[in-house]
Amino acid sequence: MQWYQVKEQAAGKKRLMLLWYIYNLFGKKAVNFIAFFVTFFAFIFAKDVRGYSKKYLTVINPLTGIKPNLINQFKHFLSYTHVLTDKIEIYPNKFDKNKIIFESEDAKEELYSDLDKGKGVFFLCAHAGNTDVMRTLFINNTRHPDLKVNVFLSQNQCKIFNGFVKKIAKEIPLTPYPVEEIGVDTAIRLKDSLEDGSIAFIAADRVPENTDTATFEAEIFGHKADFPVGSFKLAQLMEVPIYFIIALKDKNDTYKIYLQHYEYTTIKDLQAAYIKFVEDIVLKSPLQFYHFYDFFKD
Repeated sequence: MQWYQVKEQAAGKKRLMLLWYIYNLFGKKAVNFIAFFVTFFAFIFAKDVRGYSKKYLTVINPLTGIKPNLINQFKHFLSYTHVLTDKIEIYPNKFDKNKIIFESEDAKEELYSDLDKGKGVFFLCAHAGNTDVMRTLFINNTRHPDLKVNVFLSQNQCKIFNGFVKKIAKEIPLTPYPVEEIGVDTAIRLKDSLEDGSIAFIAADRVPENTDTATFEAEIFGHKADFPVGSFKLAQLMEVPIYFIIALKDKNDTYKIYLQHYEYTTIKDLQAAYIKFVEDIVLKSPLQFYHFYDFFKD
């Protein structure tokens, strides 16, 4: 089963809006309290998804010592739930910017230096942690007040949650692109935008829906998986600085942003460097890798 075949669990427009009202009345602690029980019941009935979590934990067990038991499977689920509840603050611009830090000041200054020069920047992210916290940094950013954001999203997956986000989100200069419809026109529009100094985010760790050819096989955590060729080709075509990025949740609701600027020589080198980056960063907090589907091939 692929990621786009997995249905949303414990989702519903009315339930999500209820959480939004509870957040506004009682705060985030109340939301997390309720979300714990929602996650628990979703965990009980989501047998297939539990199986994928167990498979992932089995794969990383030799590298981390984390056992693939029910307790750790639930912790894996709950970690993802906390990312979603954080988005209740991130999208309406209520998340505390002081709780977002860069792991490396050198990498931060290199990024800001590229932005200061008016260069566009292309971010290759992953389904790990919560890259959406970067949006908080770029809203009302006095250093780059006119920065525009381009982001690639699945229009067919998580429709309920994405619809909820649209209702609560604060307006920002963001241009979404459906990952299912990337083509020549998309590349031209994006390149024009990046040449004007904007930034773009695309995940490079999931195979796009409805394709049997645009993939390559690579080893990650010692096991084989398929990755999308298109994300890397698009990054290469843009001819702007490329950064790998993952934002992991730390203690006290703090997010730590891991950045790596990569100057590639070939697309194969770019792909290999990205996978190595994802491996290294995910192993710092293994329960924040969110592929609740049949990710590994072997």
